[in-house]
Amino acid sequence: MIKCIAHICFTVGDLDASAAFYKKLGFTHAYDYRRDNGELFGVMLHIGGRNFLELFKGQLNPPAEKQRYRHFCLECDDLRATVETLRAGGIEVTDIQTGSDRALQAWVNDPEGNRIELQEYRPESNQTPWVK
Repeated sequence: MIKCIAHICFTVGDLDASAAFYKKLGFTHAYDYRRDNGELFGVMLHIGGRNFLELFKGQLNPPAEKQRYRHFCLECDDLRATVETLRAGGIEVTDIQTGSDRALQAWVNDPEGNRIELQEYRPESNQTPWVK
């Protein structure tokens, strides 16, 4: 029935700053959302494979009552190299640590304060039997 997470959507205050941040993470611009008058109000960024991140300027719909968001996680093939590249690009990233799931992880916040986990699976990681 369900194949994967197709996209995650954020409401942002500064569309340009948020899009630029995610492009530094390696996301690519897929397409824009424009109103009939041509006004840009959102962008779709491609993460890889069938995965996208959608950014909308301002609230399009009210959030659900008690809506909770904690973070989203991006899998990296080489976390150490990823952290070095991001830091070289001016992005603050935590030091790498081993999570309770035995995967390597580091953390970053986007310009809106959304927490992003960067993760690298290892043979002993809890996720390893599920990802092939």
